[in-house]
Amino acid sequence: MNVRRHHISGVAMAAVAALGLGTLSACSSDSAAAGNTEKFDVVASFYPMAFLAEQIGGDHVQVTSLTEPGQEPHDLEVSAQQRAQIEESDAALYLKGLQPAVDEAVSQSGAKTKIDAATLTKLEDHGSLEDSHEHEGEEAHSEETHSGEEEEHALDPHVWLDPVKYAEIAKGVGAAFEKADPDHAADYKKNTAALVEKLDDLNTRFADGLKNTKAKVFFTNHAAFGYLAERYGLTMEAIAGLDPESEPSPARIKELQEEAKADGVTTVFYETLVSDKTAKTLADDAGLKTDVLDPLEGITDKSKGDDYFAVMEANLTALQTALGAK
Repeated sequence: MNVRRHHISGVAMAAVAALGLGTLSACSSDSAAAGNTEKFDVVASFYPMAFLAEQIGGDHVQVTSLTEPGQEPHDLEVSAQQRAQIEESDAALYLKGLQPAVDEAVSQSGAKTKIDAATLTKLEDHGSLEDSHEHEGEEAHSEETHSGEEEEHALDPHVWLDPVKYAEIAKGVGAAFEKADPDHAADYKKNTAALVEKLDDLNTRFADGLKNTKAKVFFTNHAAFGYLAERYGLTMEAIAGLDPESEPSPARIKELQEEAKADGVTTVFYETLVSDKTAKTLADDAGLKTDVLDPLEGITDKSKGDDYFAVMEANLTALQTALGAK
């Protein structure tokens, strides 16, 4: 996304062509690195971070997301070009613990301002499924060899799905923008306040909409909704772990089938960026319905809305239907 510059004369364009694109990109990179562009250049790790940067930054920022729409963010590999973008940015905004390749690239970069969203709210251990369901074979061995890393790995990074925690992060990002780009601090402050107010309203709608439901347990493809469940008094049971690509054991599938009967579960939720095969298999075997609960890791043409708020509203409706909201 390039900054639009108007009224460039034909002579100037010819001069640029004569100099060659390499020189042009070097110039623009240098000026970006020096903070002399019209915009405050922010590299965001994936959609929820890019959305915050755009909402808070408004007209003053140019936001580049490292994760393409439709790309599953957990397995992102950072290219050499993206490393250069991070290096040249005015700010790198990321969520440590979600994308190891991004964590490494940002820590190794000389980006002026590094904003780790994980430090702006409290991450919690929702008991990863490796702990609770898969103490067998490889996992048991892994636990022995990586016991020192156990606690860090168990922290759940999916904080943006809780509007209250997302608002806490928004406040921290706003403060970081104000400090890094003081010329526009007043606008960042105003935009942050407006975003936090919208998130507060969303939290109220979720709290009211999920207060009285027949069931309190929902099944989902991967363990992305722990914060949301905790916030609104629900219980999430995930087929897979925090990693959406992990496969559940036959014992886990059997356990979920039994739980569905015991807890009045009607629906197995799957998501837009990951295969729905496992969710549909479980639903078929247990006689359950399927529906989408979107972890908002990216917006695509399959998303039920074109931004964070629209998709969260769709998630609320899906949960109300599945849980039998009164």
